[in-house]
Amino acid sequence: MSHQHDHSHDDGHHDLESLRMFGFWIFLITDVILFGTLFATYIVLHGNTNGGPTPAELFEMPGIIAETFILLTSSFTSGLAVLAMNKGNRKGLIGWLAVTALLGASFITLEVTEFIKMVHEGATISTSGFLSGFFTLVGTHGIHVSVGLVWMIALMIQLSRHGINSVTRRKVNIISLYWHFLDVVWIFVFTFVYLMGVM
Repeated sequence: MSHQHDHSHDDGHHDLESLRMFGFWIFLITDVILFGTLFATYIVLHGNTNGGPTPAELFEMPGIIAETFILLTSSFTSGLAVLAMNKGNRKGLIGWLAVTALLGASFITLEVTEFIKMVHEGATISTSGFLSGFFTLVGTHGIHVSVGLVWMIALMIQLSRHGINSVTRRKVNIISLYWHFLDVVWIFVFTFVYLMGVM
């Protein structure tokens, strides 16, 4: 009887985990819509420089390429974290998450530095339609990366306390998916905002 009870409890727990995973997919779909809207707005506004600096005058590609390389590498390390988890290697999992978080923090540092430099040059969110669209789109992506970092650090603490179980496993899978999603968004940002801006 108690064995049967345990089994139904496990099923209930499994259903809850599946529901939470489903909830995350819904969140991701709404995020796709959000970024889609921001990209559309940017594409409409990017020609409206209002006599202010143009994308070609503002963007410094070496820094942007460094940001891109760092973020793409962090996507690879988050994949290595999932592999370590699947092998039951808690130390490896936490280690790769830590590397991913460090790369993410480096990305944010470079992005904030880029924003500060632009503002010092008089290119602010209110300067032109182009800059409003730019800061909103790139800034929203940056906020998402920052949220991901906080989430990752909290998860590393949880993993060091509770190890790999069904709950932490789901959370690692979710943060990894979220991180890959942000990478895909950045590839679009890099292509449509930066590359097309300097061409």
